[in-house]
Formats: sequence, C-alpha cells, structure tokens
Amino acid sequence: MESSTEIESQALAWLGKRDSGSWTEADQAELAQWLRASMAHRVAFLRREAAWERSERLKVFGIGREAGAPPPPPGEWRASPFFNRRPASTAGAVVKRLAPTFAAGAATLVLVAGVGFYWAIRYAGNVYSTTVGSYTSIPLRDGSMMTLNTDTKVRVQLTQKERRIELESGEAFFDVAKDFSRPFVVDAGNRKVVAVGTQFSVRREGTDVQVIVTDGAVRVEPEPGHGRAELLAAGAVGRTVKDSLLVQKKTSHEAEEALSWRTGYLTFDETVLTDAITEFNRYTSQPIVIEDPQLATLRITGTFRASHARDFVELLKSGFGVQAREDDKAIHLRSKGSLN
Repeated sequence: MESSTEIESQALAWLGKRDSGSWTEADQAELAQWLRASMAHRVAFLRREAAWERSERLKVFGIGREAGAPPPPPGEWRASPFFNRRPASTAGAVVKRLAPTFAAGAATLVLVAGVGFYWAIRYAGNVYSTTVGSYTSIPLRDGSMMTLNTDTKVRVQLTQKERRIELESGEAFFDVAKDFSRPFVVDAGNRKVVAVGTQFSVRREGTDVQVIVTDGAVRVEPEPGHGRAELLAAGAVGRTVKDSLLVQKKTSHEAEEALSWRTGYLTFDETVLTDAITEFNRYTSQPIVIEDPQLATLRITGTFRASHARDFVELLKSGFGVQAREDDKAIHLRSKGSLN
C-alpha cells in the first residue's frame, strides 16, 4: 500500500512534468489513470496543484515590485480551478468504437479526459450555495467538512445538542467529525439522514433523495407514518421511491466513483447516453438535448470533465458521427443520416 508521502511525491512529479513544456497526450492519459486509481491520489493532486498555482501567482505578482516589498494581500489571490490552467481541449482523450453502427445496440464511447471545474460559493449567514457548474468544500466549526456540488443550497445550524443541515436542493458530501453527544442530521425533503462520525453524500431533486455512504453508517428516517428507518452501511446507495427506500450494495470503489464530482469528474460505466447527458446538464446553463431515439443505443464508459460538455459533444461527433446543432437555448443531438 502506498504511503501518504509516496502519494504526495507522485503528485508533485506529475505537476512538474505537466508544466515542463513536454506534456503529451500519453502523459495526459497516464495522469487520468493515476487520478482514477485512488481518491487519495486525487486529493493529493488537488492540494499540491493549489499550492503550485499559488506559488506561480506570487512570482507573477512579484514582477516589477521593489525588493523586499510586501506581497499583495491574500484577498487579491483567487483560487485556481483544479487542473484548469490550460485551454479546454480533447488532448489526451481516446475515442474507441466498439460497434459499427448505432443499430448494433452495443456502441460504446470510452474517454478519459481532464479534471476540474471552478470553485464558487455564495454565503449569507448560515446559508451556503453554489452556482451552476461549480463546487466547493466548507469546513464546519465542529471539525466536519461539507462539500457542495453544482447548484446546491444548504442551511447550517450547529447547536449544543445537534448539528443540523437542511439540504434545500442539489447534492452535498459530508465528512462528519465524531461527536456522540451531537448527532449530525441532514434534512432532505421528507427524509432525514442521521450520522455520528461517517462519510456520506445526500442528493435531492424535488422529493427524490439519494444517499451514498462511503465510510461508517447512517440512518435514513422517513416522515412519521411513512415507512420505517433504514440503516445504510459503507458502500450502500439508497434511493427513495415514494414512501420506500431502495438500497443497493456497492463496493467501496464503486461508491467513490459515484462521487467523482468532488474532483471535477463525471464517471460512467456502460451508462446510457441519456443518463450521462442528464448528469452533464446539471453543470451547464445550456443543456444538451437528444432529438434522435437512435442515440439511445450509445453507452458511455469513462471519466469526463464535468464542466466541459462541449468537449464531450465534439467527441461524440468525431467518434460516432453524431450531428450537433447549437442555438441560444440548447445543444441538439441527432445521429448521422437522420432526418432533420
């Protein structure tokens, strides 16, 4: 097993190589594979990349300044987007056709792309929210960490008896500090998720709620008289269906991959194109629309940059001849040769 020191050294080596001026498509593919191998890899790279970017900014701010002059105040430094220094492109992407036509029913697009999208947050008292296409991590006073996905809004109330988060919309991941005297409660519509010290995510879309547990266990409670409470252990994925909670048991790796948005990725495994596009549309104000039923035969496997839907569309066009028409409201997809 790799030590934390080894992982940190590897992250630094990748950053040095990326900025050496000799970066290649093969290097991009290898980096993407290394990042996908472990959440520890992604966290180390994110931390080192942020420090790397900050040092580069200090050098730039130093140009033209007198020797010994103080640096600009921290408020003038803006945190960089994770791995977003270079212009968006399809460099390092691999498109592989596994079926000759859409009608074959087994066409698959395989892609490994870059990572990252901007961090942005709005804060007003105890209310935190992110904009469309952004995410951020927020340390709480009790030692817990809360990570908000795109277009998410939460209310935080920490008292002596309870730690309560109201998830009004969107998705959030919680790394909960242990405090047996104060339960950690997430309210999401008609469901309540209760934990003490664990790691889990909650996603809310209207009355639909999804819970993914990556460490420890949580208790999902319905409103009184609307079913029974369920205990979800690490690897469990729970989804509400009316008054019921459907639970799937996943591996720890599968649970982590389902939360790859925390590092700017969307990860798919034989995912129907319509479902993949639904995920992409959460991160853009210009949605992708499928206008041709033939495209339903496409299945997607790979890791994609959440904030670069246009790159994804370009790869669909080049790999499978998908036709795309863009207007002010949306990007419309049709298969090649279909009637307009």
